[in-house]
Amino acid sequence: MAAAATVSGIVAAGVLSGAGTAVAEGRPQAQGGATATINGLKTYGEAVVHDAGGDQRVEAGLFEMSVDGGGTLQTYCVDLRTPTQRDAPYQETSWSSTSLGTNKNAGKVRWILQHSYPQVNDLVALARKAGAGNLTEQDAAAGTQVAIWRYSDGAKVDAVDPQAEKLADYLERSARGLAEPQASLTLDPPAVSGRPGAPLGPVTVHTDATGVAVSPPADAAISGVRITDKTGKAITTAKNGTRLYFDVPRSAANGTAQLTVQASTTVPVGRAFASDSRSQTQILAGSSESTVSATASATWAAEGAIPAVSAHKNCARSAVDIVTSNNGDKPFTFELMGAEHTIPAGTTRTVSVPLQEDQAYDFTITGPNGFSHRFTGVLDCKTQGAITTRQAKAHNDPRPATVGGTAAPDTNLAATGGSAITPLIAGAAIGLVVIGGAVLVVLRKREQTDGS
Repeated sequence: MAAAATVSGIVAAGVLSGAGTAVAEGRPQAQGGATATINGLKTYGEAVVHDAGGDQRVEAGLFEMSVDGGGTLQTYCVDLRTPTQRDAPYQETSWSSTSLGTNKNAGKVRWILQHSYPQVNDLVALARKAGAGNLTEQDAAAGTQVAIWRYSDGAKVDAVDPQAEKLADYLERSARGLAEPQASLTLDPPAVSGRPGAPLGPVTVHTDATGVAVSPPADAAISGVRITDKTGKAITTAKNGTRLYFDVPRSAANGTAQLTVQASTTVPVGRAFASDSRSQTQILAGSSESTVSATASATWAAEGAIPAVSAHKNCARSAVDIVTSNNGDKPFTFELMGAEHTIPAGTTRTVSVPLQEDQAYDFTITGPNGFSHRFTGVLDCKTQGAITTRQAKAHNDPRPATVGGTAAPDTNLAATGGSAITPLIAGAAIGLVVIGGAVLVVLRKREQTDGS
């Protein structure tokens, strides 16, 4: 519980200079792309994990996710020992924000995804390559998951079905390192700043979609802020490589604005999906046409420091990196974790905030003219722990168990992992039984004494 304590008392105070409207935003470290909700384990078989605590049987296979705005994703787990929370929200993210970022075998996981089910749906041909007999979809999903776990978690794990095991061995033996896939949609940088009357940017679109829709700030009709190209022409659509600018009227009061881009595309195989609800990390195996989006913000002021702040998880450093630019004419100074940081005018610097694994954080950085940005999340960078409970038998509609909640009928575990809290619950239950038995003995003796 101590490791999960929120760092809510850490407030980075900027140098306040002048009045302005405060703008506070809660920003998880989303870099754009697809957001989705996990529905459960849909196509699966069984595997045996050989752990320090003994052999444990778990379900192994494909999860399904529903994309916000429309679409469906299929994923495998790359975080065997972490439970999956029912209906947990997930965000597409870079490998560097997950355990894959420090895993030298992450590229082999992507190779497996591209050379097995469901990307390869000719199971006869897949079985032939693997030297297996007849592969069902369940066998193919289980064998693929087992091969992934051997690289993503370094796990000693075998598929229960012999044909699935042959597929897992073939995939493990054949895997080669591949580069991380590009995001389905991002904006770079996610925050810019400058003087009103001059274009603020550029913000570059990176996407595999054929085109994206560009939405101006919600109050554009009032503020007069437009989204344009470098010539000042208003833009409502863009494509990969398009550079976007915030066109802020010279007479505009000091303030901020946000643009949004959205597209429909298939998310690249191998993209990571993470959840701040401590639900096991997933990696994409297949995607329907899905809705993806990204946002970028702009801050402007007539004088003084003009900060632009963004943040992202850096698992290589076990930290959250706060990236701060100052396009004003005075230094921007703020305090974070008891240390003062100064960003000179016209420069950009990164401040790394070290955190413990599974630690929640809540940072707010404030600045001139009511500038305020809040960043929240959980640092989840490692596959760790041990499977300490036995997996429930397969059932018709498998769903991952909740953490600290009520499990579905016949399900008392995460679908592809175990929870270290289960022995504590079991121990507490045994203790209550013992106490209850002792109470009954005392009451019975008292009744006998009273009766005599």
